[in-house]
Amino acid sequence: MTRALRRYPVLIALCLAALFMVVPFLIVVMNAVKSPAEYAQNGPLSLPEGIHLDGLENFWERVDYPRKLLNSLLISGSVAVLAVGLSVLNAYAIGIGRIRGRTWVLAFFVLANTLPQEALVYPVYYLSKELGLYDTRLSVIIVFTVLQTAFGTYLLSSVLGRFPREVIEAARIDGADKWQILWRVVVPVSRPTLGVLMVFFFVWTWNEFLLPLVMLISNDNQTVSVALGVLQGQRLMDATMTNAAALLGVLPAVVFFLVFQRTLTRGIAVGAVK
Repeated sequence: MTRALRRYPVLIALCLAALFMVVPFLIVVMNAVKSPAEYAQNGPLSLPEGIHLDGLENFWERVDYPRKLLNSLLISGSVAVLAVGLSVLNAYAIGIGRIRGRTWVLAFFVLANTLPQEALVYPVYYLSKELGLYDTRLSVIIVFTVLQTAFGTYLLSSVLGRFPREVIEAARIDGADKWQILWRVVVPVSRPTLGVLMVFFFVWTWNEFLLPLVMLISNDNQTVSVALGVLQGQRLMDATMTNAAALLGVLPAVVFFLVFQRTLTRGIAVGAVK
C-alpha cells in the first residue's frame, strides 16, 4: 500500500505532462480544419462545425510543401545517420580505445555542444561562402552533423566506457581485429542506444530554424520550419492557415516518432537496466 502511494505523484506528473503536450496539439488540429469565419465567430477553443481544408490547401500550394517536406526529410535523415555513425567511431576510440587525453577530448565535445547557435551563424556563413556551399542542403547537413556528433560522442563515450571488457577480450582471442570488434560486437550490443540517438537527432534537426534560415535562402532548398517562419514574417496567413501550417510542420515529426516509438522505448529500457 505504501509503495502504491509513493507512485501516485509520479503517475500524476506523467498525466499532467501528457495533458500539456496533447491539448495544444488538439487545439491546433481543431483550428486547422475551421473556416476563417467560424474561427472569428466562435474563437480558438470551440469545436469545429465542419471540416474545412482551405487552410491546409492554401498553405500546401503557397510554400510548395512537398518540396519543403523532401528537403526536411533529406536533411534530417542524413544528419541522423551520419551523426550516429561518427558518434560511434569517436566513442569507440575514446571509450574502448582509451586514447590519450581522453578527458580533454570529451571536454572539447561538451564545449562544442554547449555553444549557442547564434555564435556559430557568422563563422558558418563565411566558411560556406568561401567553400561555395552557401545555399545548399549539404552545408546544413555538415553543420548539424558536427553539432549532433558532439552530443552523441559524449553520450556514447560514457556508455562504451563501461562496455564489458570480457566480451572484447573474447573477440580478440577469436582473432577479431579492431574493426570487426566494432561492427560485430560493439554496434549490435549498442543498437538500442543508437536507435534512440537516431530518433533524437532526426527530431532535433527537423525542428531547427535559425541556421537553416541563414544558410538556405532559395525556396527550392528551404525546410518546412523555415517556410513556416518566412510566411509568418510576411503576415500573409490568417489564423486558420497558421494552425494548418503548424499541423503540417509538426505532423511528419510526430509520425516519425510514433513509428520508431518501440525503438525509443527499448533503448531507454535497456539503458535503465544497465
